[in-house]
Amino acid sequence: VQLQASGGGLVQAGGSLRLSCLASGSIFGINVMGWYRQAPGKQRELVAAVTGDGRTNYLHSVKGRFTISRDNAKKTVYLQMNSLKPEDTAVYYCNADPAFISWGKGTLVTVSS
Repeated sequence: VQLQASGGGLVQAGGSLRLSCLASGSIFGINVMGWYRQAPGKQRELVAAVTGDGRTNYLHSVKGRFTISRDNAKKTVYLQMNSLKPEDTAVYYCNADPAFISWGKGTLVTVSS
């Protein structure tokens, strides 16, 4: 399976973006899918995760602002990001949780103040 993230861009603080992650193969058998991010000079961190039956978990700093979802039929995982803050600036990736798929290129999200 290969993963292609898209939907990033430049947005002002308080704005919204919706990220998509399209898998080249089925994600139906992958119990937990997640969105990760890596800011400059920092380690990659798990931002949000969703199970096959729709249960979700979030990094404390994004709880209430981000929403993760998945559509197994479309082989896609989404991340709706609202009320964006400059500290959300990072390259965003999707992967399983724990990550075992080769990392894709990610999509850059830049939030200006």
